[in-house]
Amino acid sequence: MKKNIISKVVIAFMAIMMLVGCSEEFLDEPKPTQGVPETVIFASRDGVEAFISGIMSRFRGQYTSTDAAGLNSIFFARSVKGNDLIQTDNWFGFDYANDNREPTYRRTTFSWNYSFYMVNQANSLINGVEKSTALTEADKVELAAYGYALRGFFYHQLVLEFCPTYAADTSFPAPPIYTELSQTGNPMSTVGEVYDFIVSDLQKAVAGLKDTRLGKTYINKPVANAILAQVYQAMGNKWPEAEAAAKAAYGGNPTAVLNAAQYSTGFDNVDNTEWLWGSANRSDQSNYYFNAPASMMDHLTTSYSATYINNDFVNLFSATDVRRRFQRKSASITSTADFRYWISTKFKFTFEGDNPIIRTPEMILIEAEAKYRQGLTADAHTLLYALQKNRDVNAVKSTNTGNDLLNEILVERRKELYGECGVEWFDAKRLRRAITRTGNHRIGAAGNLAVDDKKFFLKIPQAEIDANEFIDGSVNDGR
Repeated sequence: MKKNIISKVVIAFMAIMMLVGCSEEFLDEPKPTQGVPETVIFASRDGVEAFISGIMSRFRGQYTSTDAAGLNSIFFARSVKGNDLIQTDNWFGFDYANDNREPTYRRTTFSWNYSFYMVNQANSLINGVEKSTALTEADKVELAAYGYALRGFFYHQLVLEFCPTYAADTSFPAPPIYTELSQTGNPMSTVGEVYDFIVSDLQKAVAGLKDTRLGKTYINKPVANAILAQVYQAMGNKWPEAEAAAKAAYGGNPTAVLNAAQYSTGFDNVDNTEWLWGSANRSDQSNYYFNAPASMMDHLTTSYSATYINNDFVNLFSATDVRRRFQRKSASITSTADFRYWISTKFKFTFEGDNPIIRTPEMILIEAEAKYRQGLTADAHTLLYALQKNRDVNAVKSTNTGNDLLNEILVERRKELYGECGVEWFDAKRLRRAITRTGNHRIGAAGNLAVDDKKFFLKIPQAEIDANEFIDGSVNDGR
């Protein structure tokens, strides 16, 4: 009998953390050492928190290679698939060409294996907590909710990476669903089934988690709401729910959660006011050069310096916008038609730099779009202007309506989040729009994405086909 590929990514974190004498500092920034039995891990809250710390450490680091490191690699691969960034023929170069989706390619195998590895960790956490006879009932609810949040988050990454968008076809074959560790593979699910599963998990996470947490590396109730807001936005049919989740995530007061001055500090510090959730690093656990986006986009330090900015994107920013972090690469490059003309100073590369995962401006803009979708144009204007005025002292409140207002919100999302999470790709995919490359791209029309283009998602890895008795090569027919 064939074994599913996720069974090959065995539950390593059961044997990762030393649990004796765990301090909060240790939990906040874990140092994986030696293994201990499952009975010890789930015998106390400290043990479970140490296990969670081990899981969260795998958000960063190098999973297999520079462009297959952790969550940041999935996010940055999406970022370079659009029109706003230009990637050299370097790491992520095949992603930039929209030519990195075949069953044996590294992007395909990494995005599948890494995401299912994290699903395995979430399932181990949920099952271990719920079976524990040592934890209090209150602790069990909260700690299991953490697992539900993790599982929902990574299943969302899987369905985004391996399926067309929700609005296109909810019956399309989607990755198998697992709720426990399995030595055998499950059949493919559908897009609709996966989204139902994700929403259920995240609703349980929101209900069970608290506002408190060990640090910004960790998930709490606001972060779970933020993930749920992203999912509702991707589904496109639950706008009141998206509005409520986004507002709960950032608190509902844009002024209190925006800090324009911090936008220019390098995006390398999880303590940034605007970061709801980030992946913290430390000097003795350096992620070296696999710390995209910083290692790819920073041209002023010793890094890959591999990402440039499309001049049409640069032209979207006013001169007084604090997000206009662009400068000429060098005096020797004199033409804006040269793809190397513009670089960004948004990200500062250091070996121990942190990575943003979700920031408050994204939630404000999700709420603004949700207001627009419900016909609440004035409210959408107010939210959009709150962000625009914080970023640009000369911003003027929008009077756009209809599709023009939606496009203004989408452009604001690109201006705010470029390089971070693949927002341009995400919006084009969920809204069934094309991405047409303009300006000074190194790869122009060959990198275009049509409406519902198959290049918006990856094929199923050959290793999974070989390992899972329920999946054969026909799964990639038409993909």
